[in-house]
Amino acid sequence: MRILITGAAGFLGQMAVRWLADKDEIVLDGEARRIEAIIANDISADALAQLEREYPRVHALQGSVDTPEVIARIGAEAPELVIHLAAVVSGLAEEDYDLGMQVNLQATIALINACRGFARAPVFLFSSSVAVFSCRDNDTISEDMLPAPLSSYGAQKLMGELLVRDASRKGFIKGRALRFPTISVRPGKPNRAASSFASGIIREPLKGEEADLAVGHDLRLHLASPAKALEYMVVAASLRQDALGTDTTVTLPGISVTVHGMLDTLTALAGAAYTARVVERPDPAIQRIVTTWPGQIVTPRAQSLGFSANADFAEIVQEHIDGFGMAGLTG
Repeated sequence: MRILITGAAGFLGQMAVRWLADKDEIVLDGEARRIEAIIANDISADALAQLEREYPRVHALQGSVDTPEVIARIGAEAPELVIHLAAVVSGLAEEDYDLGMQVNLQATIALINACRGFARAPVFLFSSSVAVFSCRDNDTISEDMLPAPLSSYGAQKLMGELLVRDASRKGFIKGRALRFPTISVRPGKPNRAASSFASGIIREPLKGEEADLAVGHDLRLHLASPAKALEYMVVAASLRQDALGTDTTVTLPGISVTVHGMLDTLTALAGAAYTARVVERPDPAIQRIVTTWPGQIVTPRAQSLGFSANADFAEIVQEHIDGFGMAGLTG
């Protein structure tokens, strides 16, 4: 079996590549399948080269997903599992409408069209987001609430979900569109995602740096850790298509926590000196986006399919501390 991962240089993409490269086989569409090769696609040549050096079964495919050269290579490889993570983050998609449409929508269309030429319909994981929802006052909603995004990013992700659903109905792919919670704590540096603060207020203080807090302490977030996000992808790939029926979109479970609760957890696990590095710098543009996101989502269908949330935010922070050699921190 050959696997394609787009956005392979991103933090989730690299996690997926490394996890799969260490496995001989995984369960795909209900059956154990042996992994022969992993095609890692991204625009970042250096990160792909590093992955290729580390893992013999990883093959770099540098370039934008929708370019003719990349599409031709994907068609030749005909992967049986496609993990489509390539995207422009929410804040940048809001600022640059054309770029967001090109990367978040047009590239998805091109990739699905490439899959139409495969001899066998691949399992196709599409990375969506809870940003497809909007609600008043950061409310609690159910997974079956009708999506009504209030950002360009959310609209682009919703259009991608519908494409995946229709392409699955047509038999071109075996689609699973995953509405990820906000992922915290992301490794690396701050990015232009509207939710970037949800990682920054933990990650930067633990590195001894200040972090900007763009929102109020009472804002609630629907969160999952990076390891949980990877687990969600593995579970989604393993599901038989008939378990999803015609509804190929899954709103994934998460924990609901306020910004205040996040900072209290940081204090409890690391110490008050770390929390003191969080500096309040309100950003109205960020606030306008994130306050329309649900503060909690009830997800019985996803849980019945085998997806489960983190235990609590302390587990998420401890995962980050352990993963980056920060064990034993004290304030």
